[in-house]
Amino acid sequence: MIIPRYWAEARTQHRQKGRQVTVRRFGWSRASEAEALANAQARAADALQRILSGEKLLRREPKQAYNGAEGVPIREEIVAEHGTVVITRNSYGALCLNTEDVLFADVDFAVDTPPMLGCAFVFVLVLLSAWLGWGADSWGTFLGLSGLSLVIGWWLAGMSHALFLQSKGGPELLAMRRVEGFVRARPDWRLRLYRTPAGLRVLAIHRTFAPDDAEVADFFRALGADPVYVTMCQRQKCFRARVSPKPWRIGIAAHLRPRPGVWPVCPEALPARQTWVDAYHAKAAAFASCRFERELGNGGTDANVRRVMELHDRLCRAESGLPIA
Repeated sequence: MIIPRYWAEARTQHRQKGRQVTVRRFGWSRASEAEALANAQARAADALQRILSGEKLLRREPKQAYNGAEGVPIREEIVAEHGTVVITRNSYGALCLNTEDVLFADVDFAVDTPPMLGCAFVFVLVLLSAWLGWGADSWGTFLGLSGLSLVIGWWLAGMSHALFLQSKGGPELLAMRRVEGFVRARPDWRLRLYRTPAGLRVLAIHRTFAPDDAEVADFFRALGADPVYVTMCQRQKCFRARVSPKPWRIGIAAHLRPRPGVWPVCPEALPARQTWVDAYHAKAAAFASCRFERELGNGGTDANVRRVMELHDRLCRAESGLPIA
């Protein structure tokens, strides 16, 4: 896990036979701006040589905070450090706990209609429209019914998916059953469960893990963790949990400034950013990010994990009884 304090961007160019190639790359450092610039220059020179040799690479890396370019670390403001745990402010202003070896996963309740189900309903209705249009010998009939098929097909898919979830006890019960089934098959595990506004947060407390452990992949797959989160855990070599509320859930409509909220920002923009941060934390004090529910499994509690767990619960106000956001 690398979360640098210093960032720089370097540009290098090459002109040959009337053709100019310009490459920009970011550099970073935990130590100094000079070291960050040296890293950027080295990365830009390396990328230029690879491009000139025929490799297909981006000329310029995207400036994104967390789920950004391959090989670029987390680009967020460091708010606090607790040993190996780093607290950062994400692109929309919330605080996130980043840890290299304590396993977290958020599991959203499955309420959205699966795209394949919607496409299947639409496909069947379009085929029916074609048959009716052919029977009526009318392209207008076919086109009109096909248009309706797009609306009706997705509506039918949504209704059928909702009925399926209801027949299984609802999305919350289904998510809980996945977690319980995972623990039953692994009696040496111990999981701590939290309720979030959109689902469950699961924390493994019996031991530490590396993000590329095979058991971690099994854990994510069994619980149905967000695929983007899974990819970023592997890419950034860390696990992550949001520990303060999402701004729009606590009545803050204004965005973190400047937009996008990618670190670092220019000095003249810092006062406006700090004004937003102060207003955000004033409102966030009345909310929790998640609520502790219970623990599952027969395993013990690792001492290193316990320290991270206690920090997480304190920052999230997980046992405060406050509304979650």
